[in-house]
Amino acid sequence: MRLGTNRRLANVKTRQETGLDFIMQNIDLNTPFGKKQLKEIKPYFPGEEDELREELDKVESMVHFVQENGRLVEQIQELFMELKEVTYSINRSANQTLAVVEIYEIKSLLLSMRRLLQLTVKGDERLIPEEYILEDTTDLLDVLDPRRDRINTFYIYDEFSEKLRELRGKKRELELAIRKEQKAKREEIKKEYGIMLTPKFDITVSKSKTSDLEKIKAIEDLEMVDQDHISATFMLKANDVVFGHMRDLDVLHGEIEEEEEVVRREISIEISKHAGVLLANCDRMGALDLALGKAVFAVKNDCVKPEIVDEHIIRVVDGRNLQVEQILKSKGKKYCPVSIELREGVTCITGANMGGKTISMKLSGQTAILTQYGFFVGAKEATVGLSNYIQILVGDSQSVERGLSTFGSEMEELKYMLENSMDRTLLLIDEIASGTNPIEGLALTRSLVDYLIKKPYISLLTTHFETVTETDGVVNMQVRGLADVDFNHLNSEIQYAKASERINIISKYMDYRLYRVEKQGEVPKDALNIAKMLGLSKEIIEGAKKYIK
Repeated sequence: MRLGTNRRLANVKTRQETGLDFIMQNIDLNTPFGKKQLKEIKPYFPGEEDELREELDKVESMVHFVQENGRLVEQIQELFMELKEVTYSINRSANQTLAVVEIYEIKSLLLSMRRLLQLTVKGDERLIPEEYILEDTTDLLDVLDPRRDRINTFYIYDEFSEKLRELRGKKRELELAIRKEQKAKREEIKKEYGIMLTPKFDITVSKSKTSDLEKIKAIEDLEMVDQDHISATFMLKANDVVFGHMRDLDVLHGEIEEEEEVVRREISIEISKHAGVLLANCDRMGALDLALGKAVFAVKNDCVKPEIVDEHIIRVVDGRNLQVEQILKSKGKKYCPVSIELREGVTCITGANMGGKTISMKLSGQTAILTQYGFFVGAKEATVGLSNYIQILVGDSQSVERGLSTFGSEMEELKYMLENSMDRTLLLIDEIASGTNPIEGLALTRSLVDYLIKKPYISLLTTHFETVTETDGVVNMQVRGLADVDFNHLNSEIQYAKASERINIISKYMDYRLYRVEKQGEVPKDALNIAKMLGLSKEIIEGAKKYIK
């Protein structure tokens, strides 16, 4: 993983539509440092193939680690869940005095670092790659934990300052003297008036007992501190001896606060001396968190390491769009894997709606963009040549909402993507010109294909316009759809199904795999077959067949 370059591989929409953002959101990270690194992660570009191969090898190594060390991974992740973002406090420790809570959080961080070292280093054996091994911070931990109890709490202990110890000792003596004086006065009141104050030196009297109330009011050593319509509470007054001790206590409190601030400043300076090591360790924990997150995601989703090649190609064997697959799993459905190979030039995916053309197109983009960000991909095998630029064009409701027609927003985006394309570009274009009349739409699509086929791009288009594929050099991939279905069997299942269930039944029989069309043959009739099964008039279906002929 690297965090350096400002080059942009894909815009926000492409990241969303290909599923990159979805997958990043589903990487299970447990530290603020790992989350920050994921947010700042940058892609690899052509010319950086060796660096990317090295990164993918690291992911592969971590995948093996996750598979072989389940309990250790759980322990590390549990430890990571306790970490807080403390880098701000560490950075400001050199110039400002840290608060007690900040010092506590840094001590907690040091205890976590100590625990992580204990988990990952056993004698001379390193259980994780060296780049994630933390530097020892015991010296600083000893400063923040002078009693060496290694408990996850913090207090400005007497051990931090001899002066503080003396001041607190005097404070305890004064508090004992005050209490001794109060106890003596409580005994005098008991003997003289037969009234027993509580250990807090107060007494509550019911107002209904008038004689008791008047008796207590008459005692000069007591004063009323609270009352309501039912009762009144009296407290022992402070006499001259107690007042004197309390004045001394106020002075001591000020001196203690001043000395505690001196201690906090000294601790802050000591933390600042170790800031470099602390921040480096935070980066290493973040890198380990991210590496584990990527590996765990790869294991859970049966992802594989893509092969990186110099040639600009994308080849996917039994690929799965991970975002769509998760949605289908949540509904108890299975994903139909798709294989596709793309090279520079134009490839068109044709077939009826419901055939998964758009999902297959996004799968190609997902495989490419995940690879370039150093992730494993959802496939049985994948081969990727890096792109300089990846852009997707699909329907944009936001453009429609701001006043542009669907067609207008498409043309706006198409202009932008073509102006920004360069060598080794991957363009993914879904049903271009479907928002205008068919004659102009077909003409525009064919002209776009003529333009793209001359460019050093991998261009993948989905389209209803079958004749677009007649252009020389265009590769035509077609969805198998219902080509191999026994329609008698399918019709018998649909015939008695509820209207709301029919589409799901057809989807169950749909074959989403792609095959390469080597020569133009009979036009597929999936759209007509689907319309017929969903109950559209036989007269309309037969009329459509005539026009196809």
